[in-house]
Amino acid sequence: MLRSQTATISGVVRGADDEPLEGVTIGVKENANQNTFSNEKGVFTLVVDAGKPITVVFLSISYEVLSYTLIAKANQAYSFSPKLKFKNLLVEVEVTDLKTRVDGGRLDPKVFNQLPSGTGNIEDLIKTQIGVSSNNELSSGYSVRGGNFDENLVYVNDIEVYRPFLVRSGQQEGFSFANPNMVQSINFQAGGFEAKYGDKLSSVLDITYRKPLKFAGNASASLLGGNLQLEGISKNRLVAWSVGSRYRTNAYLLKSLDTKGEYRPSAFDVQSFLTFDVNPKLKIEFLGNIANNRYLVIPSNRETNFGTVNNALRFTVYFDGQELMQYTTFMGGISTTYSPNRKTKLKFITSAYRANEQELYTVQGQYYIDQLEADLSKSNFGQKAFNRGVGTFINNGRNYLTATVFNFEHKGTKTFNDNNQLLWGARHQFEQIVDKLGEWRSIDSAGYLVPYSPASINLTDVYKTNITLPSTRSQAYAQYNFTRMLRDSSHLIITAGVRGNYWTVNNQLVISPRITLAYKPNWKRNWLFKLNTGFYYQPPFYREIRNIDGQINTNVQAQKSLHVIFTSDYIFKMWNRPFKFIMSGYYKQLSSIVPYEVDNVRIRYFANNNTKGFATGMDLRINGEFVKGVESWATIGVLRTYEYSANNIHYDYYNKGGEQIVKGYTFDQVKTDSMRVDPGYIPRPTDQLITFGLFFQDYLPKVPALKFNLNIQFGSGLPFGPPTHLRWQQILRMPPYRRVDAGFAYNVIKANKEVRRKNVFNNLKEMWIFLEVFNLLQVQNTVSFTWITDVTGNRYAIPNYLTNRQINLRLQVKF
Repeated sequence: MLRSQTATISGVVRGADDEPLEGVTIGVKENANQNTFSNEKGVFTLVVDAGKPITVVFLSISYEVLSYTLIAKANQAYSFSPKLKFKNLLVEVEVTDLKTRVDGGRLDPKVFNQLPSGTGNIEDLIKTQIGVSSNNELSSGYSVRGGNFDENLVYVNDIEVYRPFLVRSGQQEGFSFANPNMVQSINFQAGGFEAKYGDKLSSVLDITYRKPLKFAGNASASLLGGNLQLEGISKNRLVAWSVGSRYRTNAYLLKSLDTKGEYRPSAFDVQSFLTFDVNPKLKIEFLGNIANNRYLVIPSNRETNFGTVNNALRFTVYFDGQELMQYTTFMGGISTTYSPNRKTKLKFITSAYRANEQELYTVQGQYYIDQLEADLSKSNFGQKAFNRGVGTFINNGRNYLTATVFNFEHKGTKTFNDNNQLLWGARHQFEQIVDKLGEWRSIDSAGYLVPYSPASINLTDVYKTNITLPSTRSQAYAQYNFTRMLRDSSHLIITAGVRGNYWTVNNQLVISPRITLAYKPNWKRNWLFKLNTGFYYQPPFYREIRNIDGQINTNVQAQKSLHVIFTSDYIFKMWNRPFKFIMSGYYKQLSSIVPYEVDNVRIRYFANNNTKGFATGMDLRINGEFVKGVESWATIGVLRTYEYSANNIHYDYYNKGGEQIVKGYTFDQVKTDSMRVDPGYIPRPTDQLITFGLFFQDYLPKVPALKFNLNIQFGSGLPFGPPTHLRWQQILRMPPYRRVDAGFAYNVIKANKEVRRKNVFNNLKEMWIFLEVFNLLQVQNTVSFTWITDVTGNRYAIPNYLTNRQINLRLQVKF
């Protein structure tokens, strides 16, 4: 009987600091099938051929390649424990750090676990970044330097993901796509992004999922839901898998809203990420997601106090009916990456997205507007003094939308050397939207329908459409990255590229050149200066071409923005701890933009390109270890964004007494004179002068396992106006947004704990208990207004408040 002619090599892989290295690839150069990985303790075992020369290679991204040649004897066991040298400590680390700084938006996803979050979405971490603002803690949407929610690109493993179309309010939203427990890296850029990214006006969020190296998992449960994530790798290290599932219900949070009733919201999703290493040159990845979100509310009553101290009012409503919002999404993507050599990478991606959304509601409200007693000497101070109006409204809608997106894409990278790299790509995409819209409103004030007509029953905001829109979209880009160390040891990085986009609906081709210049001088102080500029286009998707009445305008062209962004950052030490200070000033010239209005999180476009505008401002950010060992940061932003449209030119009318006629207020409504008014530049819906954010972490020095974190968000008032769909009237200001969330965390089981005796908890790698206090200061933040009109045309703007103070308890374990 012949015995197998093999030998065994085993040992421990360590770094220069003697720490064990996990995930190092150990293989035989002459036989690709003989390979293994070091485990979390650096230990490895490799079976090799005996009796012939072989080269054993140790590979790791962060360390220099180590190899040695031997002729192993049959059935012998060899011990070898190498120390790997970190790559070019004096040069390459500097270059890598510089590239990371130029990107400017690398975020640590581990911080999200410490962040008090009412939604469980990774976007809550993005909202704390430079240039970002959000005035709704229930929504995953965010505004970047004057842009709206639809102007932000989101990628997960190079696959573009989308927001729901029909959602009207933050409480209707479920999970965003990215599962925080599966994330390895986050790159966020607030404008001026590279040509390799797509065509939007404001920002890009690029998320990469983690490839597992061993079996692991984590789970959490709270008063708002729970999640479970498992990952692992096959014994031959060729197949890695990660599966995550999330469930959430916001019923606990929504009970604090002014509108009382039966809330039944639920969100559920399942995601899988699979990696197949076919051979050292070929890798296949699969990303899949199924998500279902259902929001059902049966409102019963609402009571909201508003007005001023001297003119306090109370709005009381008694409801009948219900509201149901449901959307189901399916997404699947397969990518194949082929690397013919170390300097060339070719990636081919195909993905499909399907969304089925429906919005069904019939709600009747009988309302009362009461004047409250403002005299402190009266016994009924703060209570109803007299009634100012009664009425009834009915809101009815049956809306259905189906979106299908299917695409093929190729991306390539050619690295000539450490200083020169070429990137290119192309994508062809098929889209089909099926939209059935049917909604109307009726307002009855004091027994009269508004608008009043003695001859007919008039409904308001009547929309009824049935649209099917198929289209194709083609995109391509080329980008060159150049890095050079100059004679004085300063560094220069140039990233230049161009991309094109063509859509068959409007038959428009747009060309978008972009460039980034970064310079790091050889100064004693560690400064970096960066200039981003380029033309950014946003070809319309279905939202932008559907107007207020639900009709589509296929002639809508791409919106255009010229970005000029100058950024400097300074890395320094304070209290012998690392800090980073960033200053950024920007100007965006906007043209051919599509005007819109915002109600809560619902964006309604006017479907024309008759508007131009600008956005300009400055952002400051400092982050570092204000408390030793934990990172905190603070940001402040100043913004002005205005727009101009000839459509805003209007006439003011006057009566014979010279009074301007205001419906519902002026006694004499007979027009005898008029004046043409051009309001000029008016604030855009996202114009927010001041924003401030602070995320602070701390712990007890004597009990480091007990941690505290604080998240503060402030934003000055956004523009709003009556629901007349006249942009020049929407220049009133909401109250400022003020939000403080606090979190207390206790590390029950620490990572790398010492095991002293056997028990069930030995299988747990880590355990945390979190106590979160949302809206610590009990501030009533306004997200939108409900407008009530009486029979004379007098309008009342009743604020819709967000959530009040709530407490959440969360348990998280890793194993």
